[in-house]
Amino acid sequence: MGEVVATIKLMPESPDVDLEKIKQSVESCIPEEAELHKIEEEPIAFGLVALNVLVIVDDGEGGTEAVEENFSKIDDVSNVEVTDIRRLM
Repeated sequence: MGEVVATIKLMPESPDVDLEKIKQSVESCIPEEAELHKIEEEPIAFGLVALNVLVIVDDGEGGTEAVEENFSKIDDVSNVEVTDIRRLM
């Protein structure tokens, strides 16, 4: 089985949310079967900034489900969405 890199977008509840706090929560809630690659900030509009979290997971069935579930439990995150999945060579 190979590995894929998944981009998961975390949308904060408001522009006033502390992104550094969310980044720390992301780092601490990565499941054992996943590896955090990097976190990028993406300006959306009117001061709202989303976080694009790149994680490496197995390409088997349900590969990102545990990561998505953990991210959805983070305080001040309103939406979690997988935006891209690419196979690693």
